[in-house]
Amino acid sequence: MFIVQKTMEVSAAHSLELTYQSPCSSLHGHNWMVTVFCRCKDDRLDENGMVIDFTKIKKVVNRLDHCFLNTIIPQPTAENIAKYLVEEIPLCFKVEIEETRGNKVTYEPDCD
Repeated sequence: MFIVQKTMEVSAAHSLELTYQSPCSSLHGHNWMVTVFCRCKDDRLDENGMVIDFTKIKKVVNRLDHCFLNTIIPQPTAENIAKYLVEEIPLCFKVEIEETRGNKVTYEPDCD
């Protein structure tokens, strides 16, 4: 099994609709650290001998950079951002989002 890991920083704004009072309900931004994990079996590398080209991961993650996330992801919590990326990046099985130092979310889809 090969695992590719890429970490990038994404700067973007969002606001959250919450059931409680929070400053996160107002428009604000973060510099998220995004780590993407993709994998494939030894005999499944592409024609170039790769799991996935790092530039393909970067292209998807960069959709979120310097934008208003609410226009791309409904209720763009760190959890929903991680899920969006897993669904959009080929062979991705896990995404970690660090919203602020020490506040991290990891998403791995259920393996039913």
